[in-house]
Amino acid sequence: MPVAAPRALAFEVLRETFERGGHTEIAFRAGAERLGLAGRDRAQAQRLTYGSVQRRGTSDAAIERLSGRAIRLLDPPVAASLRLGLYELLFADATPDHAAVDQAVELVKIAKAAHASGFVNAILRRAARERAELTGALLGDDSTPETAAVAHSAPLWLARMWWEELGAQAARALLAACNEPAEVAMRARDAEACADLVARLRGEGVDVSPASGPWPLDAAEEMVFAGRVGDSVPLLVGDGALTPQSRGSAAVVEVLDPRPGETILDLCAGPGIKTGQIALRMEDRGEVISVELDEARAAEISAQARRLDLHGVTVFEGDVTSLPLPPGFDRVLLDAPCSDLGTLASRPDARWRKSPRTIERVATVQEKALENAAKLLAPGGTLIYSTCTISRRENEDRIAALLEAVAAGQVPPLELDDLGALAPALASPHEPSTLQLRPDRDRTTGFFIARLRRPAD
Repeated sequence: MPVAAPRALAFEVLRETFERGGHTEIAFRAGAERLGLAGRDRAQAQRLTYGSVQRRGTSDAAIERLSGRAIRLLDPPVAASLRLGLYELLFADATPDHAAVDQAVELVKIAKAAHASGFVNAILRRAARERAELTGALLGDDSTPETAAVAHSAPLWLARMWWEELGAQAARALLAACNEPAEVAMRARDAEACADLVARLRGEGVDVSPASGPWPLDAAEEMVFAGRVGDSVPLLVGDGALTPQSRGSAAVVEVLDPRPGETILDLCAGPGIKTGQIALRMEDRGEVISVELDEARAAEISAQARRLDLHGVTVFEGDVTSLPLPPGFDRVLLDAPCSDLGTLASRPDARWRKSPRTIERVATVQEKALENAAKLLAPGGTLIYSTCTISRRENEDRIAALLEAVAAGQVPPLELDDLGALAPALASPHEPSTLQLRPDRDRTTGFFIARLRRPAD
């Protein structure tokens, strides 16, 4: 029987992701364009693709339980077809069992692994027959890091790290949130524009509402879409009326609190979302210097500035650990490279790309970048350190190391603002003067935010 295009694409992207190291989102977009998928077919393909990639951990545990074989011993196309088939059987209610099984069998035949078609058929049919027992065994217990890693489809090292750093209850909630739909949020240019756009989009039947929180955020400049985004939203993004941005990301700039006429440095700024927000908050009066090492991402910053019709943005390609810039900036934002563990709901393959080695590698870069950023601040200036991750090594430990460098005279004097006193519900459990946003609790990207000030001379 022919394989439906959405399943064929999901199978292709699964193989690209796990066999060739491709990025799921990039591979999906390219494949959908090549196949001309649109509307319901594209939406179905994305659900199958992203869901199968996210749920690889649970599916692999099911495969090993049902087959008695280690997943690493299976041919790659066989593993991909089983992951897709099990996702449909266990997590996608709209798919009839026979379709999920038959299509998975066809996929291994198309992939020239027909010798395994009987094996795939037997495993998936058994999964369908024993679904209640299987889901109970795999999903019914998340009381330990080991069982939670299977139930919520996460790497075991991540479950153990969050268990140790945040406690069992918070760790379980965070792991569960990684499989929930990510926030769909847009930022308007200003309060007046937001009010007009909300009225217009609601008139078109779009379920949209002004944002609230997590930081005491100016909700008039932010919108959240609860359902479909509508046909006009891409046009509004294109002409600069709306900018896709999570509320957690927007909160970073709210804490920075840029003012008209200031000179502001935005480090690791690609793709320029926060740069645009900063310049708009400054009413495009003053100067924003955006620094980005990657050439393509630096080009994206320039494109963002053009889209928003901003004239006070200067893009500089450079390494933030050794910038040839003079000190004297009123405000500096270092949104540092990180392990991205606060974004797992929106990046289906990210959890499988990270490791403790990732954290150690970026922590070294963060430490150097943070010390350099502190040296560029003017007396009386403000420094924001932010990441989109939930990792003590990359967050609270980096602030502690910076303050130790201050005490040793290695960087100019800095004082840590007590952000937790302004937003107690968001305070980090490890350093209450800093903030740790969480996807499970705050329903947005998991950003860490610290604010430091250099005393005036």
